Amino acid sequence: MGIHGLMTYVGENHQFFNDLKLKNTKIIIDGNNLYHRLYFDSGLDLQHGGDYDSFTDVVHKFFESLAVCNIQPYVVLDGGCDFTDKKLETLKQRGRDRIQAAHSISRGGGGSVLPLLSREVFKQILNKSQVPFVQCFSEADRDIVTLANQWCCPVLTLDSDFCIFDLKAGYCPLNYFQWRNICTSKETSDCYIPARCFSIDKFCSHFSNMNKSLLPLFAVLNGNDYINLPALETFFSRVRFPIGVHSLSGRKHIRIQGLLNWLANFTDPKEAIENVVKYLPKHDRENIKELLHSSMEEYQQSDVSLEDFFQNGSLVSQIGMELGIFPEWALVALAKGQLAPFISDAVVLKRTILHVQVENMQRSSCHMSSLPIRQVIYGLLLSTNQEPSLSQSPTKASNKIFNITEFDRFHKTLKVSSVQAAVLTEFSCQDLSCIVEVSSSERLRLLLETLQVKDDVIESVPAELKLPIAVTCHWLNHSDPGVKLQHLQALLLGVVYGELCSLMCNSGSEESHTDDIRMAYNQLFKLKTRKQQKGALDIDLAHIFCQWQCCLQMGFYLNQLLRTPLTEPDLTRLYSGTLVHQIYRELKLVTSAEDLLSGSLKACQLYQDLLGAVGSSIPPDFFQKKSKSRPCKKKKQVRLAESSDRSQLEAQPGCDVSNRFEALLGEDLNQTHTCAKNKY
Repeated sequence: MGIHGLMTYVGENHQFFNDLKLKNTKIIIDGNNLYHRLYFDSGLDLQHGGDYDSFTDVVHKFFESLAVCNIQPYVVLDGGCDFTDKKLETLKQRGRDRIQAAHSISRGGGGSVLPLLSREVFKQILNKSQVPFVQCFSEADRDIVTLANQWCCPVLTLDSDFCIFDLKAGYCPLNYFQWRNICTSKETSDCYIPARCFSIDKFCSHFSNMNKSLLPLFAVLNGNDYINLPALETFFSRVRFPIGVHSLSGRKHIRIQGLLNWLANFTDPKEAIENVVKYLPKHDRENIKELLHSSMEEYQQSDVSLEDFFQNGSLVSQIGMELGIFPEWALVALAKGQLAPFISDAVVLKRTILHVQVENMQRSSCHMSSLPIRQVIYGLLLSTNQEPSLSQSPTKASNKIFNITEFDRFHKTLKVSSVQAAVLTEFSCQDLSCIVEVSSSERLRLLLETLQVKDDVIESVPAELKLPIAVTCHWLNHSDPGVKLQHLQALLLGVVYGELCSLMCNSGSEESHTDDIRMAYNQLFKLKTRKQQKGALDIDLAHIFCQWQCCLQMGFYLNQLLRTPLTEPDLTRLYSGTLVHQIYRELKLVTSAEDLLSGSLKACQLYQDLLGAVGSSIPPDFFQKKSKSRPCKKKKQVRLAESSDRSQLEAQPGCDVSNRFEALLGEDLNQTHTCAKNKY
């Protein structure tokens, strides 16, 4: 939620705040707000699909700052869209705004579009850092307020709605929370974070000691995410607000202050509402009164007890139970963040929203590449949650076709389309509740069949990379424009870099182990941090890698829905957009992949294993066909090595000539390269 213009208004009036030295306390954190702000305010990449490794470092530093000050965080995440659909128009407008922002970023302009996998990365960081968190069934605001008042601790967010809620310990806006500036108390030597805390008491006293209960009416009249009635403009055009100070920045702030001064004249909401509707036509008054009352209820505390969840893990959404379409295991998984809100939206609303990335707006949406995966997800969710009629046998009922509504980008507009769910006749589970009873082998079979990958393809791949590699095979067959060898090489080298990062962090005292990977890590890190020409984005290249992220996102969701028959991959260091784009440019200069790994046997072997696994899933001439379909001048076509090349391959350290895909490792085997050697 959000109240138009309120956050900037209160920010210009410092008298509404108390200065705090935050330490030794619990704090309730609006998770959605936090991960957006940490990404956008840290100068992280927005053009190349996101740098999740850098984002991970920022999030770690944030929670380390809290720990130093003995601040105990409890993170609360939004769930699916409101099941009453009151916010649909707002969501559609935000979708349109994101499309325009993505287009602007793609052309080197301004804008804020969060990389696609940021939420899942954030949840993985919370799990690894053992930061307690919960994912609500829908909007989290009211649940946050209830918990904060139960524990009498502040709320950390940047949502103007929290200026309206009556919070016992106040609301700390993120932009005044100086977590990067830890201070030490002279008296106690305790560390603390300087912060400002919004005080609803100071706010109301500024407006002639206004009754706090009038603030929800103010929020509704001024306009929030749930209500924006044209009829209320009649009220604003006719009412005369008390004359106040007009040294404010813009008409919106003048209107906010005038409305608050006007409301302060009334003792309670009932009296104020009567004075609002008297300015409206008589035939509209009762309907508007009813709508105002119902909208104000959004600012009441909820009946959900997050305290029970954080103390003993026992939370099952009352709304979810009342809807009767989720088995208990799914409700628990949603609360623990083990299923995405995308899943609950598909089941409850029969509608999903696909988020735009920085992609080529002249081409089809990147989400088209993952359509077959989504159709299977919808098939699992919809067909297994429909009761067959008495005249139907279970078999006939399961063969019924269901559709779901998707919101996606079409060029630079928001498009609504109907997508047909897959009919899963060979999957033994005919009810969502029985997925827990289906064997792991059958669930794995459905996952791999969806991705069109045979199980022997990923057999030699490390467990945590099996899903990304299977998804990569799917991406090769569904990307438009088609994937070239250098795209695949760049992506896999990026994956190897993520593994190198993990090894460097976890190597401990094994110096020899670290020495083997240090140079390869340094070489790729140097490439990642190389200064790029601003605005010089290869938009078709970005489009191809955005499609991979779409496939990974939906493959990740399907794996979760199937109770993880494949190990859940570590997304925190799996993809670094700036690095992958830089590697692609290097490979186009006829640099070989092995040169970028600086002779590290471990890194080379992992890269070859991944490349060989993907190569075994496609025809030997796959990339030759791609090259022939789009001939390029001044470029050698990628070719399989002839027998005469084997001696040259054998001369390269760490290469396995028995790998039928090995010959694709470089375009020019006769060219020698010098590897950069950096000190760690």
